[in-house]
Amino acid sequence: MREIKTPADFNEVVSGDKPVLLDFYADWCGPCQALLPIVEELAQKHQDDFVIAKVNVDQNRELAGQFGVRSIPALFFIQDGEVKEQLLGLQPKQVLDRHIHMYLDKAA
Repeated sequence: MREIKTPADFNEVVSGDKPVLLDFYADWCGPCQALLPIVEELAQKHQDDFVIAKVNVDQNRELAGQFGVRSIPALFFIQDGEVKEQLLGLQPKQVLDRHIHMYLDKAA
């Protein structure tokens, strides 16, 4: 799973040809820590066709502000450089996997 630490990292991730899931999180956030193994597992499972990246809101306040992140975890699905969908809070693996497959089907 990629970690976005700079604006250049972000631009590289969203300018690619794969759909993207951005996970905005913080180290002190309990639900974020509960979501981390789920997101890491999905990143491994879909590494060839989907980019999953995490963004620490404490280290990337500007990017979190650009996305209007007010509560975490905040998950953004991006395709063709545009935010297509946002999910807030801890999400079950099945829900995230279903959304990933939905965007993979659109890209095919």
